[in-house]
Amino acid sequence: MMIPRVLIVAGSDSGGGAGIQADIKTVTMLGGHAMTAVTAITAQNTLGVQAVHPVPTDIVVAQMRSCIDDIGVDAVKIGMIGSAETAQAVADVLDTLDVPVVFDPVMVATSGSVLADAATIAAFERLIRRATLVTPNLPELAALGGEAALRASGAALLVKGGHAEGDVVEDRLVADDGAITIWTHPRIVTRHSHGTGCTLASGIATGLAAGLPLADAVGRAIAYVQAALAVAPGLGAGHGPMGHALGRVPFADGKAACPD
Repeated sequence: MMIPRVLIVAGSDSGGGAGIQADIKTVTMLGGHAMTAVTAITAQNTLGVQAVHPVPTDIVVAQMRSCIDDIGVDAVKIGMIGSAETAQAVADVLDTLDVPVVFDPVMVATSGSVLADAATIAAFERLIRRATLVTPNLPELAALGGEAALRASGAALLVKGGHAEGDVVEDRLVADDGAITIWTHPRIVTRHSHGTGCTLASGIATGLAAGLPLADAVGRAIAYVQAALAVAPGLGAGHGPMGHALGRVPFADGKAACPD
């Protein structure tokens, strides 16, 4: 059986908590093969984003084509896009593929740093129309015109509730046929939540690449994020990374332990 192949188009997080680094960990932990097209290089840690260097659009496209033309792809996950020009070029490549696309419309990092300017956000329209599923948090949903605007694109929509108030988090999936599935779970109160959106979208893409129905892929990815939040290693002085390895602690002899 071929391993699910997931192409990730996103930015690099030097601190390892979000972006390409979180995506690779997630896809690997959920049984897929992660490939990457890096759209931007960031100098980033748990305290924020200190610098951003967009990768030239032609290099982003070259990375995508290298993976697609040789290894092949079963699903695409899109995160930080880098520039309006890159958004349009990525959409051009996606138009040549017949695979699920999960678009996480990254605009602002957990620390509050802006990762997409107005022109780039405007260019999200083509990516949204091509997406199988769009996964905005509540501020991103508002910036993109609200639920009605996104539903008009034809893509399924996962409204993430992490930014809402209350002790219970509600995530709501609206499928392309209008069917609604809701997941509720107790809020895990922690400052170590950097990369939750990236992780969730990559988890969903991995499920779709493996042939799971959309609701099953979403449910499995939500459960993975919850588990990773619960075992965050507590790194850094700000918004630290989750425990993508689900509590596995390496020892000097190379073995690992996973708590019950």
